[in-house]
Amino acid sequence: MQRYGQIIKIKKEKIKEYKNLHANPYEGVCAKIKECNIQNYSIYLFGEYLFAYFEYVGVDFEADMAKMARDENTQKWWKATDPCQVFLTCTGHKWLNMEEVFHLD
Repeated sequence: MQRYGQIIKIKKEKIKEYKNLHANPYEGVCAKIKECNIQNYSIYLFGEYLFAYFEYVGVDFEADMAKMARDENTQKWWKATDPCQVFLTCTGHKWLNMEEVFHLD
């Protein structure tokens, strides 16, 4: 199992919309996340930043993420959530991976 912490900025005026979207995710989106070997997934809000934590239990993260990206329901979901977010780099990556510096089981 691999733990991931990620960060992205959210537009202040879109915080309420983003929370409302996540209160009722589009059909199939959560199932696809689980199908792509992601578990224990949480998103936290701190000011204008979103922090995500999840555990990846598969064997090929890149292939599973590509599978998720091909999913029609996920694509519709991203079209709804992307306008709420501010990419932190010009690389085209939405969420930036953070380095884990400490963990205690």
